[in-house]
Amino acid sequence: MGRRYELTDEQWDCIEHLLPGREGDPGGHGADNRLFVNAVIWIARSGTPWRDLPERFGKWNSVFQRFNRWSKAGVWEAVFRALQSPELEELLLDSTVIRAHQHAAGAQKKR
Repeated sequence: MGRRYELTDEQWDCIEHLLPGREGDPGGHGADNRLFVNAVIWIARSGTPWRDLPERFGKWNSVFQRFNRWSKAGVWEAVFRALQSPELEELLLDSTVIRAHQHAAGAQKKR
């Protein structure tokens, strides 16, 4: 069983080929891509500031800078598109099941 907020082997297998730093790519190789993605997931799921990233993921600023580079390069968008469920390409929400905010109830009607 993996740690909370970390990718399973099955999840990793789905995205590994989409990430930069593979053998044959120019520049450095992302031997720690999985650790990096787990760090990003940890931040997103915990809601913690980057500075509070646990040390096991590396230096927080290095992780943030890499996250920022991948964002600008469109890596995250490619991952999200690859994992997108085709059934959710179009989604219809029926307003009868969406509750109004508590302050929306009981307001005076306009005349």
